This record gives sequence, structure tokens and C-alpha cells, in this order.
Amino acid sequence: MNSEACPRPSAACRQSGPAGRRLAFVDLETTGATATADRITEIGIVEVDEDGVREWSSLVNPQARIPEFIERLTGISNAMVASAPTFEELADEVRARLDGRLFIAHNARFDYGFLKNEFARLGMDFRATVLCTVKLSRRLYPEQRKHSLDSLIERHGLVAGDRHRALADAQLIHQFWHHLHATFDVASIEAAVTALTARPSLPAHLDASLVDALPEGHGVYLFYGENELPLYVGKSKGVRKRVLAHFAADHASNKEMSLARQVRRVDWIVTEGEIGAQLTEAALIKRLQPVHNRRLRRNDELCGWQLRRENKDLWRPYLVAAADVDFAYTEDLFGPFKHAREARRALTGIADEHGLCHALLGLEKVKSGRPCSSHQIRVCRGACVGKEPLSTHSGRLMSALAGLRIKPWPFEGPALLREGDQAYAIDGWRFLGSVRSDDEIRDLLDSPRPAFDHDIYKILVKAAGRLSKIPPH
Repeated sequence: MNSEACPRPSAACRQSGPAGRRLAFVDLETTGATATADRITEIGIVEVDEDGVREWSSLVNPQARIPEFIERLTGISNAMVASAPTFEELADEVRARLDGRLFIAHNARFDYGFLKNEFARLGMDFRATVLCTVKLSRRLYPEQRKHSLDSLIERHGLVAGDRHRALADAQLIHQFWHHLHATFDVASIEAAVTALTARPSLPAHLDASLVDALPEGHGVYLFYGENELPLYVGKSKGVRKRVLAHFAADHASNKEMSLARQVRRVDWIVTEGEIGAQLTEAALIKRLQPVHNRRLRRNDELCGWQLRRENKDLWRPYLVAAADVDFAYTEDLFGPFKHAREARRALTGIADEHGLCHALLGLEKVKSGRPCSSHQIRVCRGACVGKEPLSTHSGRLMSALAGLRIKPWPFEGPALLREGDQAYAIDGWRFLGSVRSDDEIRDLLDSPRPAFDHDIYKILVKAAGRLSKIPPH
């Protein structure tokens, strides 16, 4: 650990910023980039106030392995942190050093988010007014394109110590602060800091503490009205930013403004990543049926086209409903479609694009040997009147439908999709729920399976390569 610097403060050291704020320049090193899953490996803090400048740092035992590429980046190895204090042992000191200070960091939401999560694991609430020096640089140097810490070092001649070590990077941020005060007048800096640290406004009927409580990362949020019925369910990779955007004064539409006026309570579910947020959002909308969600509402008319062989040369599509067959295990199935009208429109479009016969596809009825209407306008290539072999027509139909084929479930039983510390139980392209232990997996597998869902299938099939079979118990 490091401590005092500038015991007799110079004018530069005493400069605590606009309105005499007490400052803390903060940098962290971590095991990864996800605040809810990864852990802190080093903390560096430079405190600035009327008494001078004090520097403090400590390695932190993350109670998890540091990946090899992170070791190479930061120079902090697993051996170095093995005997270091845990965050729990440092929590009181860290909190005391940051209490009542303007929290200044580069990409500040990263560092702030990690600290909030570390404190939350201990059942402690941590809040601070946050200033991001990336945003500050953009505001004061709008003509510049790059604002990374390395760019600031090069552009402003900052003196770097052990780059990617916590205290050295905190010192760089402090240097940048001094550079700003040597370049701009105090009023300009104060105006920029005030604008960047202004608290978002919320409607009077919402608790003001919501601003600090909202999570920064991936998750799902739920809006409730006066009667506790869900109004809206949404997802975001930045829940706090997205929720606050709903209450911004410059609403993009009357619908958005109407929703903001109705909200009386906000709830949320934190997920480890984007897939979890997508799955949770889709499942909640199906179950809760919020009045402002239309696109992902439950669909009981789901259907698809199944190709069946009529004879050795002819294959025909037949419309089948998800209520009647299991889409995860039915062969030669194409879709899915929200309802029969959508399915017929899609097949008609495919037929016209590929010169297929409407009569052979069952899209219209004609007497045997008579041309379909599509052939009469020279779109159909004539399979209906013998001008094209049925086998050729069937082959072109299969090729035209290939992009719509519903992928069969690749396992004999359920599977897991892992994302960070979370895992999602999946069976037959159905999202069963989030799990963290074997007992939770067993409970979910014993529960009734939900219906096959169009939206959840599309989410999962894109992530099929990440699925792994659940081993037998």
C-alpha cells in the first residue's frame, strides 16, 4: 500500500476542483470486463482536498483466477494476489476514502460498477457522484477524435508510470485534471463538470433513489402502473441508461411520453449478458402480457410448413400448428410463422420468386391438367401442366425453403447455455429458466415445459453453438 504525498500542499495540490469539491481519482484492475461476474485485483485512489493529496493503493485477492491475458496486460499475477487482502477486508477503508468525494475515473462507469457490485456482495450500498474523464475530455476537446487514456497521455504529455496498474493510472487521471486547470478557466471546467454530474430527473411520482439503484449492465426492466399491473417489459445492455431515457424530457413519441406518465414503480432483473436479457424479456412478456408490449406478445396460432412426400417425385407443403406437433422434433418443417395468414403470404412470395406452381403448393385449387394462375402469367414454369418434371419442381421447392428450415433440437434431452456465472436451462428450444446449481436444474426439468415460442427459438438458434448437454444425474 502507498500513502501520503504533498504533505504541505502547493496551490496545484490544493486545487479540489469546481465549488471546492473533495475529489477521488480512482482506477481499478480486474479479472475481466463484467462487473457482475469478474472481480477486482487492485485499487488505486488519489484523494485531493483542502489538506493536500494522498495516494493509496492495494492489491486485492479476487478469490478467483486471473486469466492469463489479464496477467500479461496488467502485470498482476495470481501469485501476487494470493496473500493480498480480500475486498471484504478492504471495504471499510475503501469506503472511507471515497465517502463524500467526487468519484473521478476514466470510463468511470466501469470502475464505479465494479465497486458497487463488490460492496453489494457484502450487503453494503455504495453511492457516489461520478465524473467520467472520457466524457470530460470529449466535452472540452470536441475537435479530438480519440479520448482513451493512452490518447490523453500522448496528446497532453502526461507522465505514465506502470501503465495498467491501478495507482499509476489514477495518477494519470489526476495529471489530466491539472492539465485542464492549466488550459481552461475554472468557470469552463465547472460548467462541464456540473453538466456531466447532473442527476437525471425523474417524474415526481417515482422514488428519487431509483437513479442510484438501477444497475449499469445487462438486464431486463419492468414498469408497473398504479394498479400494479405490468405496463412494459424491456431489455438493455445498460439498464440504468435505458430506463432513464424513458423519462427524458425529449420523448421521441407520444407513446413514449404516455408510458412515462403511467409508471409508478420500476423493477429489474440483472443478467450476465445479452442472451440472458433477451430470453428473460421474451419469457416475461409472454407470461405477463404488458399492455405496451406488442411485438413479443404470446402467440397461440404459431404454425409452419411441413414437406411431405406424395409420391416418388412430388413433395408438397402442409400447414401444421405448433399446438399439434412439437416443432423441435418434427422433420422437414419450415417457418415458424405467427399465424396461417403470414405462412401463406410467405409461401406465395417464395413461389413467385422461384417460379413454383401455386396449384402444387396448395395455394389455389385447379382441375387436374389445368394451368395454375401463376403459369398463365408466365411465372410458374409449368409443373402443373407437365412442362416441368415434378421431381425438378420438388427439388426447387426444397432449395427455396432451405433458409426457413426449423433446426431440429440437437440433443436427446435438455441442455445448458452458459453466460458468465449464470446458466440457462433449455429443452427443445424452450427456455425453462435461469439456474446456478444442480438442484435448480432438477427443479426446472421437473416443471411443465412451456410451449414452443417463435421469438425464443430465434434467440436460441443463433446461440446453438454455445449449448451443452446436461449430464445425467
